[in-house]
Formats: sequence, structure tokens, C-alpha cells
Amino acid sequence: MDPIRFSKMHGLGNSFVMMDDRRDEVSGGVDLRALAREACDPRFGIGADGLILVRASATADLAMRIINEDGSEAEMCGNGVRCLARFAAARGMTDRAELSIETPAGVIRTRLLGGVLVEVDMGEPRLRTADVCAPGPEPVAVDEQGLRFLFVSMGNPHAVTFVNDFDFDWKARGAAVERSPAFPNRTNVEFVRVAGPREAEVKVWERGCGETMACGTGACAVAVAGALSGRLERAPVTVCLPGGALTIHFTPQGRVLMTGPTVLVCEGDYFPGPGTGVA
Repeated sequence: MDPIRFSKMHGLGNSFVMMDDRRDEVSGGVDLRALAREACDPRFGIGADGLILVRASATADLAMRIINEDGSEAEMCGNGVRCLARFAAARGMTDRAELSIETPAGVIRTRLLGGVLVEVDMGEPRLRTADVCAPGPEPVAVDEQGLRFLFVSMGNPHAVTFVNDFDFDWKARGAAVERSPAFPNRTNVEFVRVAGPREAEVKVWERGCGETMACGTGACAVAVAGALSGRLERAPVTVCLPGGALTIHFTPQGRVLMTGPTVLVCEGDYFPGPGTGVA
């Protein structure tokens, strides 16, 4: 197969291999699960948390397809959709600051701000959906691994728990909760230490990736869970992740706005290995 043009980008260290697939040049020629596993491998590929394909859309300006480093597909990615907006502008796919982007979780709207910042209207959170949580009683709280987790969906599932510190094996807890029977499709997991009414520190265990430097939808879920449980104000809050900070606003109208940076790391041609096969 011919080499594939790519860009590597990151949002707060949450990194992605970006490819233009508007004419099916990528998805029409390889096994995408294998391509994602290979391209995201730091030893045999480029190295990233996920592969993002920019697709044509009949209902929005563009469409996003994201495949995690383990080959599983995600419904939505907050850091990834910010990177897509910046990637589209850099590649000349649009000359407008505002874009609508179709995702499996619905149409998301992005807006390029000054410098490297991108604002995303993430829509309304969902607190209980039968297709993500196991059927049963409706409370949003789930007890797992000796902790109480609040369920929030931002188009993809999140289990959020509030802790006093991180002096425990939160990675092992996160891995166990990710695959809990309470979440048939697995879940992202956020461990949160509230530093003040408008600030929270978060450790992330991401579905299909493990520990990551940041998770945009996870930061949104933290702001929602914090506001609804009375731990955070329902105002713009700073969510501090290992890779940096995002500003999240859970508005009075019930929508979630996320603002954060994007960085272009490098660009080049990627040569898929024989393991990617022919789709």
C-alpha cells in the first residue's frame, strides 16, 4: 500500500495520529484495527493513544472516527475532537473558525480561539443509559472496588470517584472498574481530588488505553459529577490533569463547554506494515 500522510497531534499529552480519510484512501485499503495498533505503538509505529480519521459527512462539516491504541473504537474523544478542528484548519479543509463534526455520539461543534485554544460544545451529559450501564435501578452511583463511582456519559462512558489523595494503586482500581460487569461496553475511569470549589485534580484510566495524560470527555464528566454532587460550583472550573489544565463550564442550560489547547507535533508519511493487511 502507498504511504499515508499523517500528522501527530496532542491535547495536554493525549496524543493522536491524524489521517485525512475523506475519500476513503485509508479505510478502503487496510484493517483499521490493525493499523491503529501498529501506528500507535511507540516502538513499531508513530506512538499515540489513538488513531483519528477525518471523514466526509452528510450531516455535518466533517466526521470523526477514533480507534484506540488497542484497536477498540471510541464513540467520542474531547481532546481528539479539538485536535481534529485544528488539523482541519491546518490542512485547508475549512476556512471557518466554527465547525460541526459528526461523531458516533452525535454532532459536536468546535470553535477555534486565539493561539492554540479550541472551544468545544460537548452537548448535554447523560447520567444513565441502558446501552452503557447494566440494566437495573436508576441511581447514578455504582459501588466498585471499595469506592463510590458516579456515572456520567459525554457520548462515551465515565465512572467518576472523589478521593482525598492518590496514595493508593488507582491504576489497578481503574483497570478493574473499566471491565466491571456494571459497564458491559467498558468505561473510562476518573479519580478526582477537589482542590477548591472551582478546581479539581484528576488521574485518568482511559478505556482501551490505560493511564493517559489527559481525557477531555473525562474532564467534562468530572465537572458534571462535581456540580451535581455539590463538590464543585456550576461555573467555569479548572480541571488539572497530568498533561495540563482544561476549562470546563457546565452551563445553567445544561450544556458542557470545554476549552483547551492543541499542539501539532510532527507530520510525515506512514508506511503500513504487512500486519495491517488488506481490508
